Amino acid sequence: MTDRPRQALEVPGTDWQRVSPKYIVVDIVGYAVFGAVMTVAGFVPYWVSGWAPSALLGVGLGALFVTVIALTPRRVRAIGYALREDDLLFRRGILFQRVVAVPYGRMQLVDITRGPIARAVGLAELKFVTAASSSGVLIPGLTLASAEQLRDHLVAVAETRRAGL
Repeated sequence: MTDRPRQALEVPGTDWQRVSPKYIVVDIVGYAVFGAVMTVAGFVPYWVSGWAPSALLGVGLGALFVTVIALTPRRVRAIGYALREDDLLFRRGILFQRVVAVPYGRMQLVDITRGPIARAVGLAELKFVTAASSSGVLIPGLTLASAEQLRDHLVAVAETRRAGL
């Protein structure tokens, strides 16, 4: 009997925290606005030239954004973070999965950002950066209270665990 390959990147014994389900609305609105602008732009060659096959660009862009919007709820449910003893784990992705572990002692900046749509539904993004530019992590879809609490916790823990900085 053969073992089935894992379907997802798993970290045994990890208690993942999920982002707010309200983030689905924020993500859908953002993709809908961007998708509408790009789809209209995709039809410009058709409107200028009148050549019917050039309309396929606009149709293709519209179909692409409808697919992305349809997958948004599942993609948002795949986002999570976990506070461990020595680091913070962050995961995201359905098809292309990513799990990042950031040691507390390497964190240099913890920032909260709120866009207009996220602010309207009471959400925020928490971004933290380390010395390595490729290891910046953005946790979207946190309630403002959760983001502030997590920021304060990360700053406090990072101060006690500075790793040679």
